[in-house]
Amino acid sequence: MTTSYVLIDFENVQVKSLALLKGEHFQVKVFLGPKNARLPVDLVLAMHDLGKRADYIMLGVSGANALDFHITYYLGKLTAEHPQGAFYIVSKDTGFDSLIKHLLGKGIQCKRVPAIEQMPGLSAPVVVPEAKKAAPQPKTKPVAATPKPRTRATRSAKKALPPVTAVKELKEATAGSKLVGEEFVQAAISNLMRRSTSRPATVKTLLGTMRANKQIPAAEAEAVLAELASRGLVKLDGTKVVYSLPGE
Repeated sequence: MTTSYVLIDFENVQVKSLALLKGEHFQVKVFLGPKNARLPVDLVLAMHDLGKRADYIMLGVSGANALDFHITYYLGKLTAEHPQGAFYIVSKDTGFDSLIKHLLGKGIQCKRVPAIEQMPGLSAPVVVPEAKKAAPQPKTKPVAATPKPRTRATRSAKKALPPVTAVKELKEATAGSKLVGEEFVQAAISNLMRRSTSRPATVKTLLGTMRANKQIPAAEAEAVLAELASRGLVKLDGTKVVYSLPGE
């Protein structure tokens, strides 16, 4: 592979990254003026990584176009020593263009670029595009359910006993019998005793509290309430509940 000589005019272009010049065929020379006393850490580390393939050329005195003359000198020296090489000047200074045109006429590959990234033949870092987000699906209006015709069965279902009445009848029909597991009843009693003054005041709220109790299966809530009523621990007064728990 042809050796590429990259001459960087650091006074004109403050290069920070040499990531594209890591190939073994690159030789890098950074030309510094008297005012370039401080260099970016990334550049210094990158030059160090290139080892013998990288070099600083420091101009000790300032003057109009002084650094340009130094670059021209080293370019001529390198082209004479390595006429088969490829030469790149990284600078925005168009003053080099006439010299480059002359070298091209001599069959020497030479080009000026305003940035390393614009050197021909370089592969820029691959940027993985972000995955496109799926387009939101249009919201569809829910289709209204077709009302079912009313039958005698549905009319009779609406006349079914409300929960409170059902519990009362369950209590009266099973007075003195054990309806559910004792652990569920004790869990309900313990929960109610801990609540003290914040106990549910209605049957509906009490059933909801029992269903929320992880120690009582939700399906057993009404049976637990009926068992509490059969033991006289709660009294159902319409929709209201009166408590008579142990120790009270």
